[in-house]
Amino acid sequence: MVEPLFANEGEIPGASGRRVRVWRWLFRRKRIPWPRWREHAPAPPPGRAAPGTLGVTFIGHATFLVQLGDVAVLTDPVWSSRAGPFGLVGPKRVCAPGQPLPALPGVDLVLVSHCHYDHLDLRTLGRLRRRFAPAFVSCLGNGRHLARAAVRDTVELGWWQSAELRGVRVTCVPARHFSARTPWDRNRALWGGFVVEAGGFRVFFAGDTAWGGHFAAVRERIGAPDLALLPIGACEPRWFMARHHMNAEEAVRAHRELGARFSVGMHFGCFPLADEAIDAPLESLVTARAAAGIAATHFFTLGVGESAELSPPPA
Repeated sequence: MVEPLFANEGEIPGASGRRVRVWRWLFRRKRIPWPRWREHAPAPPPGRAAPGTLGVTFIGHATFLVQLGDVAVLTDPVWSSRAGPFGLVGPKRVCAPGQPLPALPGVDLVLVSHCHYDHLDLRTLGRLRRRFAPAFVSCLGNGRHLARAAVRDTVELGWWQSAELRGVRVTCVPARHFSARTPWDRNRALWGGFVVEAGGFRVFFAGDTAWGGHFAAVRERIGAPDLALLPIGACEPRWFMARHHMNAEEAVRAHRELGARFSVGMHFGCFPLADEAIDAPLESLVTARAAAGIAATHFFTLGVGESAELSPPPA
């Protein structure tokens, strides 16, 4: 059976020309070196959130523990030292995960947005399965990857499809990106973001995405989120990365399009995936936020391992 090819909205499956652009980038790239390692101050482990509260803990890159009342959701969990096959090749992380996996107060649901190694880490998924026995949700075609970590009951969703499990309503929403784990399986599995609803809260997790009209569509079809987790890094050079990753200015636009009460930046400072300096996304977010007149209390970043408790929505 031939697996289907997926595509971004408005694109033709298989018509990307990506290989030419990749080689052009590799030959022309002017990468700003990152430090080999960066220590971060230890942060207190997150406790279980109380009913009626929304808590978020930044583990690193695209990994967050989000607690919607008494339900704990983990996004794109990666605790491994490298983002690549077998944990032996691929970009090496430059800072430790913000919390050790055993320090988590519990995990009820794991979201996996797509199959790239910096978002789908088999070793971590296996550890989570054995320790917490959570439910797993991903996009169409990714269950076969999770099965390699002995996760055999993955709920696979297409864009705008929903499922209810572990007290959470999960809706898969569009993203502008692509998928591959080998040179031979490009776009054979779907990519996307997720909206999770529980405990009276709504949280949007973008996964990996470029800018597009899907942010306005999420607000129109599902509603404005209380919290949006938005990528701001791995975005240079723009002539190449703009097709796959937002920069901070576009993330600020997404925050507005979504109508999010709060947004937290992600996808920076962990794996050297692109050409910008390690702190450039943070500096760009400050500039973009000021230009848009958005307060730092409404779109911010967390330190590695840091937790925040956000106020409940108005009655």
